[in-house]
Amino acid sequence: MVWLAVTKKMAKPQIWSMCLYIFIGANSHCSTNTGAIVTSVKNFPGILRGIMIGLLTAYLGLSAAIITQLYHAFYGNDSKSLILLMAWLPTATSFACLPVIRKHKAAQQSNEAKVFYNFIYMSLGLAAFLLIIIIIQKSVHFTRTAYYWSTSSMLLLLILPLGVVIVEEYKVWKIRNVDLVGGDPPQPLKILTQKANQKNSATLHLAEQTIQEKVSCWRSIFKPPNRGEDYTILQGIFNIDMLILFLSTDFGHGGTVAVVNNLGQIGTSLGYPAHSITTFASLISIWIYLGKVVIGVSSEFIITKLKFPRPLMLASIHLLSCIGHLLIAFNVPNGLYVASIIIGFCLGANSPLLFTIVSELFGLKYYSTLYNIGGMASPVGSYLLNVRLTGHLYDNEAKKQMAALGLTRKPGEELNCNGTECFKWSFIIITAVTIFGALVSLILVFRTRKFYRSDIYKKFKEEARTAETEIGMTQKVGPSDQAREG
Repeated sequence: MVWLAVTKKMAKPQIWSMCLYIFIGANSHCSTNTGAIVTSVKNFPGILRGIMIGLLTAYLGLSAAIITQLYHAFYGNDSKSLILLMAWLPTATSFACLPVIRKHKAAQQSNEAKVFYNFIYMSLGLAAFLLIIIIIQKSVHFTRTAYYWSTSSMLLLLILPLGVVIVEEYKVWKIRNVDLVGGDPPQPLKILTQKANQKNSATLHLAEQTIQEKVSCWRSIFKPPNRGEDYTILQGIFNIDMLILFLSTDFGHGGTVAVVNNLGQIGTSLGYPAHSITTFASLISIWIYLGKVVIGVSSEFIITKLKFPRPLMLASIHLLSCIGHLLIAFNVPNGLYVASIIIGFCLGANSPLLFTIVSELFGLKYYSTLYNIGGMASPVGSYLLNVRLTGHLYDNEAKKQMAALGLTRKPGEELNCNGTECFKWSFIIITAVTIFGALVSLILVFRTRKFYRSDIYKKFKEEARTAETEIGMTQKVGPSDQAREG
């Protein structure tokens, strides 16, 4: 609808209609993210959870650079067609992926970690390719044919992980066939006994769940289960851990979003050349990608090997971003180059940490809702620190400069501010707020230290072993045995 309005293929819509179209289009990615990330977390709930979330959000970080390449290859420099691309491409991709994005009941494979690391290596190759292409495109004139070749190479790197999946599925299929041909003979009595025990256990678990569900959800709001168990939606929303996590992300994450949203104005006001500012904006998605991948992998190592609380990583990222904020506030020579890397890295690192912590503390039963509730902290922090703080102080300084020059602002004229003072106090305040967000994170570190010292994935390891047993029994029981069981 936005594309039809911009290209004047339909009557000019009213303001409220246009706002509705933009609202739907801008927020539709929440559904895609929920479907992909939540389903994947439930398929890989064990020790690979952080790596998997980091990998998925990392590809999300590369999406802007990927779509830019597709746009130039498909439509050249027709900016109106970019809106059309944003309308049909995500929709077509979502429909194509519908058959495979679902909960799978499968046994844990011994080489799962190796496969995920292969995915990460391939994504690093894609990121490096995009980085090189962006730099070349900024340096030389790229023809439409050149865009065809670069985009084709990019798509090849993008679908390369599918080859790994096919190879691994073939290996699993081959192993199962070998087990069927040369394995131990079926033992119907033993198998049926095991199945009966599993059914009894499942029935008992279902009965316990039914008893819990009969208790009013309003009465159990302030009686949550242990950390790591399945919280209800209300228990998660009104839990002190969720409040701390929300405040930490709100204050710590909002400042990094403010930098990215105002990167062009920051560069202009501090006197950086136009081509440098364009490069910052083009490469920021690469730095965001690196933050997601590095933190996704390293935080999982810290959790499993060192038993450090994951919120400690969140506090560290907040403190690291303060360096970038101060480089901008005091206009350190060439500091924006370093600041853009630090801020991009920290902005990317926040997402996998936040989403993984929510899944670990509040369980997976209602993760789709609690995941999005936790994610609400980012736009709230962005509005407060970007719009209400940074934008307000920037406009005030611009008006002061116009008044000093004896100029009068014309109706509808954009305010422009030049010099260090334009963003100095904004980012000094943002630094203070971010430090507060880090301190709030340390409260969560203290509260969850015992939880993270335990084996937080024990339940999922047991479920994986159960699934492996069921699959093995299904393979060993012949059709006649299954018929007798029926």
